[in-house]
Amino acid sequence: MEFSAEMIAGLLGGSIVGDKDVTVHTVSSIEGGKKGALTYLSNPKYEQYIYSTEASIVLVYENFEPKQEVAATLIKLPDVGAAVLKLLEMYNAMKPQKKGISKMASISEKASVAEDCYVGDFAVIEAGAVVEAGAKIYPQVYVGDGVKIGAGTTLHPGVKIYEGCRVGANCIIHAGAVIGADGFGFLPKEDGTFDKIPQLGNVIIEDNVEIGANTCIDRAKTDSTIIRKGVKLDNLIQVGHNVEIGENTVSSAQMGIAGSSKVGRNCFLAGQVGIADHVTVGNYVKIGSQSGLDKDVPDGEIRFGSPALPGINYHRSFAVFKELPDMRRRLAALEKEIKK
Repeated sequence: MEFSAEMIAGLLGGSIVGDKDVTVHTVSSIEGGKKGALTYLSNPKYEQYIYSTEASIVLVYENFEPKQEVAATLIKLPDVGAAVLKLLEMYNAMKPQKKGISKMASISEKASVAEDCYVGDFAVIEAGAVVEAGAKIYPQVYVGDGVKIGAGTTLHPGVKIYEGCRVGANCIIHAGAVIGADGFGFLPKEDGTFDKIPQLGNVIIEDNVEIGANTCIDRAKTDSTIIRKGVKLDNLIQVGHNVEIGENTVSSAQMGIAGSSKVGRNCFLAGQVGIADHVTVGNYVKIGSQSGLDKDVPDGEIRFGSPALPGINYHRSFAVFKELPDMRRRLAALEKEIKK
């Protein structure tokens, strides 16, 4: 479909600078824009590209004043980021939606699947499973015994959900994620071998959660591993048994949480953060990339480093770390002078 600058400006409540009749049929980055594409400038460091982009329409902030001629039509807006999000949501909603239940899917007679669900080729839905209205089960997904999938939830190809787990409404779980595998529980014996500790709990994922590709969330030893509503987890994340992650907490890729730790609501955990077992992280906490937590963190704190330090302490320490080689040379020189 094609949209004119006039249509887009009307939809977003923006003002046009340039040709109101120019049309677009796709979206692109500002540096890679071609004729017929819509793009945007939200970060000033990319301003250089607005003068060379071939995109037909560029969304800009209402206070933007070009320093040289711009070939594209501009649409000026109070909030470019919000406008782009609105357009992308509309574009996504207009894409063809998957429908119907494949004859090549394996669905137990004892499972309950709502009529308007999509179930793809070679998906498996076991006995006692419940898949509610509007859910999408892509090819090669496994839904185990007694699993419940909430309304409007999407399971992308290759997702595996073990028996007894619960996934809420309007969740998105990306390809290859594993929900409900055994927690890492072994009891050492005197002869150096290990006895496996049975993992008898489950995983509960509340509404509006998004889980990235190849992320693993282990079932609890007893009770439940719980991912509260609104949580967003990136790709390649490991969540151990009996962990609880609070509402609207976000984590970047390769984060790992060991068993029985608790993370509060509205936290941000950056890439490759590691949290030891039985650690409690408060609400509104921010943890910097590659930080390692082995102690509890109070509400609202910022942590960096491994082991993680309070933000200001870390930056003060780092200022010393980088001076250590020079300090060592100066100390050696002083020792020589004292010897003399």
